[in-house]
Amino acid sequence: MGQTTSTPSSNIASSASGCPVPHASPSTPASCPVDHKSLASQSPAAAASCPVDHKSLASSSSRPAECPVHVDTLDPRNQMPTLAQTPAAAQTTYLPTERSTSSIPRDTAGHWEYPSPQQFYNALVRKGWETPEEHVETMVHIHNFLNEKAWDEVQKWETQVNKDEKLQLVRFMGRPGELSPKARFWLFAGWLLPERFNSEPPFDRHDWVIRRPSTGEEVRYVIDYYSADPLPDGSPVFSLDVRPALDSVSSIGMRIRAATQGAWVKAGEESRV
Repeated sequence: MGQTTSTPSSNIASSASGCPVPHASPSTPASCPVDHKSLASQSPAAAASCPVDHKSLASSSSRPAECPVHVDTLDPRNQMPTLAQTPAAAQTTYLPTERSTSSIPRDTAGHWEYPSPQQFYNALVRKGWETPEEHVETMVHIHNFLNEKAWDEVQKWETQVNKDEKLQLVRFMGRPGELSPKARFWLFAGWLLPERFNSEPPFDRHDWVIRRPSTGEEVRYVIDYYSADPLPDGSPVFSLDVRPALDSVSSIGMRIRAATQGAWVKAGEESRV
């Protein structure tokens, strides 16, 4: 619970490079629940940072000539503009426009939909990121994979409250320029003891707000995305630190219970050695 390591299948990972957690905006409110963009063309030295200034989506006044959207049409549930399904101006490769449905409930009416490869690419073009068109479909697969893993972690946390609750993800926001307090702590630990702790910051952060339909209560979750060491075959590995934000008594109690349980399990394992 909390931090989990995810490894995409080899056929997905083989053509990815850099930070493969890109997000594009969908063409309807039923959009993808995380708003990354791609680092597929980025140098290794820059792989620890998110390639997109998410906040500038709403404040940017200059748009590339090929941009198919207007920034004043933002979906309030994800703070992302609407992207068309039409090819970008300089695009030379056909990209599918089909969208897949996630396992993440949006509301009682349905689930969130992931962006199509074409929408995904349009988002990259809009932000000026040069991405090989042949890698876009692979990046969409990785993007969807990580979203599903993050939702799995949220559901594990929520079993503390009600294991039968039919949770909903009601809104979310990318906050790549803001380190969470926990990320700052681990970054300091890495600086102090680099041989023991990771000194790389998360390459992105997102806040997801989930609703417990039985009570109507909304709970904010923080997700820090880290790049981990690749497997021997070169497949990328990612570490997701998912936990409820410390902004309510209930969430603080959940964090304390999880930490206490982890400590007792570790102590029990050591006593049996």
